[in-house]
Amino acid sequence: MSSRELSEWMAYEAIDGPVGPQRDDLRAGVVAATMANCHRAKGPAFKPQDFMPFYERPRTSPDAALDALRVALNKPKKGSA
Repeated sequence: MSSRELSEWMAYEAIDGPVGPQRDDLRAGVVAATMANCHRAKGPAFKPQDFMPFYERPRTSPDAALDALRVALNKPKKGSA
């Protein structure tokens, strides 16, 4: 994988969300939450994150994500040289 391709994937993940093991944890969390909610008596519903061991997604501002995508695609900001 080239440096450019890696940068493109990093920008894609910053914009669209996690890929790979983090996404797998989310899928497993959805299944676990569904099963737990089917069998719970009362109380608040479980969320997929309740079953994910280290769920912590860093916040990326839209501007920062857009800047990362521009860098990956080698596109300058509007109004710059």
